[in-house]
Amino acid sequence: MKKCAKIYGIRNCGSVQKALKFLELANVRYDFIDFKLNPPSQADITRWCEIFGIESLLNSKGMTYKKLGLGKQNLSLEDKLKQIEQHPTLIKRPIIEIYETLDTKQPKEFLIGFDEVKYKATFSDS
Repeated sequence: MKKCAKIYGIRNCGSVQKALKFLELANVRYDFIDFKLNPPSQADITRWCEIFGIESLLNSKGMTYKKLGLGKQNLSLEDKLKQIEQHPTLIKRPIIEIYETLDTKQPKEFLIGFDEVKYKATFSDS
């Protein structure tokens, strides 16, 4: 069965653009959710944190992280999650939720960031 995906990110992000190009070339159906137009809910952020861990979820190399000076602050997990909710561009991108069909309620797999090797392994049977 061909997998489908929901991709969360920002369209002008280089990693998101690579992911979208990969999925298009692999003929994977997807929905794109732009953080700038549709910020993730607190529930989404918490779920992704549980799946990936805060250190993977929080994009500490990004411009927003540096502008806010978060590296100089000793933030608790709760504080980091609040910052992410207020500034969705702090999320490492893209986040990909993989479904059997786009109508399926629960994703069966998750990916974060762009890693062509992982993408090929994940979508090879699509």
